[in-house]
Amino acid sequence: MRAQIPFPDISPELFSISIFGFELALRWYALAYIVGILVGWRLVVAAVRANRLWPANKAPLSPEQIEDFLTWAILGVILGGRLGYVLFYKPAHYLQNPAEIPQIWTGGMAFHGGMLGVVVVGWLYARKYDIPKLQMTDAVALGVAPGLLLGRLANFINAELWGRATSVPWGVTFPGFDAQDCGQAVGTLCARHPSQLYEALLEGLILGALLLWLAWKRGALKTPGFVAGTFFAGYGLARFLVEFVRQPDAHFITPDNPLGLALHVNGVGFTMGQLLSLPMILLGLWLIRQARA
Repeated sequence: MRAQIPFPDISPELFSISIFGFELALRWYALAYIVGILVGWRLVVAAVRANRLWPANKAPLSPEQIEDFLTWAILGVILGGRLGYVLFYKPAHYLQNPAEIPQIWTGGMAFHGGMLGVVVVGWLYARKYDIPKLQMTDAVALGVAPGLLLGRLANFINAELWGRATSVPWGVTFPGFDAQDCGQAVGTLCARHPSQLYEALLEGLILGALLLWLAWKRGALKTPGFVAGTFFAGYGLARFLVEFVRQPDAHFITPDNPLGLALHVNGVGFTMGQLLSLPMILLGLWLIRQARA
């Protein structure tokens, strides 16, 4: 019998209360968003207060502007994340059911869409207040990793976005019919890669630590675009690699396409996550090259 790790008995809800017949609950996922945004905000504020980190020893914007931009960023995450999911993952479904597009409470957000949303509002904000756009992008990139780390941990607690079936000793037996439906022998449990934890480690902890080290110890913010380029390339590479062991969305899987590849020829190709990560890697490498030119 292969070694397996049973899924920990953690409720997706921290607590719930009943008010006038309505059940209100605080979920780990919501808390991850809130804490991730707050920690990211404070990291960026600390960076803009340290003028020595920036070109000509002058930060491109003030702590007050960072706080003002926070509302823009939240809207960018929500609108971009939802539209990204609609366009990248289920366009046919939402084309037939357009009334479901704004129903974000039913689930369905895409990180790549949320990232694009933040990039768009960041550039609009920088244009409105005459802030150097690459320096604005560097500042925002410093604050993203905490949210990625906490969000992926919340995905694990929610027992969602798990990986493919595996025989590695750290495979986790996630609950639920879908998680346990992987063609294993009758009477045995299906262990899967804890891909959420892989992403938390790579995209959140390691990438976040690298960006802070570059900014505070290597003077990378003095070279506009370098920190942002490192984030784009680092996230894209991490996500691209994890996609090899991450289970794709069910609607991508068919009898002719058991791996759930979004683009493939004779069973060889890329998942949707990999396709969306490739432009990030290329953009990141281009920004790094331009910054160092």
